[in-house]
Amino acid sequence: MNVLAQISGEVGPMEILLWVVGGFFGLLGLVLFLFILINGKLWFQAYMANAGVGILELVGMGFRQVPTTLIVEAKIMANQSGIGKELGISTRRLEAHYLAGGNVPNVIRALIAAQRADLDLDFDRAAAIDLAGRDVLDAVRTSVYPRVIDCPGGDKTRKMTLGAIARNGVELRVFARVTVRTNLKRLVGGATEETIIARVGEGIITAIGGSETHLTVLENPDSISKAVLARGLDAQTAFEIVSIDIADIEVGENIGARLQIDQANADTQVAQAKAEERRALAVAREQEMKSEIAKKKAEVVLAESEVPRAMAIAFRNGQLQVPNAS
Repeated sequence: MNVLAQISGEVGPMEILLWVVGGFFGLLGLVLFLFILINGKLWFQAYMANAGVGILELVGMGFRQVPTTLIVEAKIMANQSGIGKELGISTRRLEAHYLAGGNVPNVIRALIAAQRADLDLDFDRAAAIDLAGRDVLDAVRTSVYPRVIDCPGGDKTRKMTLGAIARNGVELRVFARVTVRTNLKRLVGGATEETIIARVGEGIITAIGGSETHLTVLENPDSISKAVLARGLDAQTAFEIVSIDIADIEVGENIGARLQIDQANADTQVAQAKAEERRALAVAREQEMKSEIAKKKAEVVLAESEVPRAMAIAFRNGQLQVPNAS
């Protein structure tokens, strides 16, 4: 107690205040030193690039466990390309997209590519496409450089063909290439490549099936492409069909002739079965008539056997007399 009183007597209130202020500034300097040690280079890089990332934002990102380097580099990339202010890409929006599980650098690169290609794509739509599981950068590239899809798809090691039959019964084997461009407005919720392949295949079969002969199709293959394109097969899909090209067409089997042969064989078998049925009926009828003849013969024999008996009865009763020989 005496020691505390002695210290308080030697140190005045002003000196205590100076100690408190010095401790505060010392702690502040330590925090600033640690920040500079951890994020100083990154903050300076953002400052020199005019990215608009403040010190408190970097500290907040650290507390929210958001990778500061990724966000700052994405913000610098957006600002340097000129889309940062134009599309309103703020640090908070980048953080929110990252925390939602999105690929921030991929979205920024896609937006830059879309702006260079003069495509209508904003940050919200690009973020939605990315969060939907689609590669938004690849979608933008496909919008600029259309993709070619094989129809039918399937095994890439060998060329597969699509079979269709004309009205004259001749089969045609067709291989087509479909050029598509990504429709960014319908990318979220739109059907995929499999739907395009199925619809184009259906359209080719319908177009060939409506042709009078297979020769008409062989003479003018582009008539199939025109007929299929006119049906608007890219509706409700994530793609826009640019062109449908018949890459290869071959003549297959004469299905109509084979069906006619099969039908003729079937008719022959039916006729043979009916003839066999009639023969069996005739044989049965013949046997019935033979039985009837045998029955009639037996009745005749029976009747003949009754004649002597009747004559004997007649003699006995005097009903039958033998004429006198004289």
